[in-house]
Amino acid sequence: MMKIKEVIVVEGLHDKIAIERAVEADCLISGGSAVSESFLKQVERAQRERGVIIFTDPDYPGERIRKIVAKRVPGCKHAFLPKEEAMENGDIGIENASPESIRRALEAVRTEWAGAEEQFSWLEIQQLGLTGLPNSAELRDQLGRILGIGHGNAKTFWKKLNMLGITRAEWEAAWNQVETAHSNTGKN
Repeated sequence: MMKIKEVIVVEGLHDKIAIERAVEADCLISGGSAVSESFLKQVERAQRERGVIIFTDPDYPGERIRKIVAKRVPGCKHAFLPKEEAMENGDIGIENASPESIRRALEAVRTEWAGAEEQFSWLEIQQLGLTGLPNSAELRDQLGRILGIGHGNAKTFWKKLNMLGITRAEWEAAWNQVETAHSNTGKN
């Protein structure tokens, strides 16, 4: 079984159980979106001692928790799960993911770069149609899945590209993959 050195931050007990079915790891449970000061202190200590991977649900509350923890504890790693791999009967959460999906997400963790140099400009995001068009959200979701950075609105997606150190080569490969898929299905 895959062993994770870092401590994994999750939202709830069921998420922790799902993680433990997939990998050997220690988890810290945030207890939902009301992130407490004592929880943040535990995360700070875990980051100093072993490192931290933030692995929250691919929804608004999960992203909110991710932002709170990442702001307070710089340098965390991030694991992202595509929404469709976290859905079961209309419920979205890490607890619904298969062990294989969880392992894939943990194998593709990204390290946050504090003070990272901007690789992608906001103007570029606009020119590529990642905002302001009817299919912008779908395009961001596809690219986020390929790049392993999750979903987000246009500004969040742009910030993730820069914060998580996506290279031009990674970007071009993902963009080409999306363009190829769209040309094969007749979508624009």
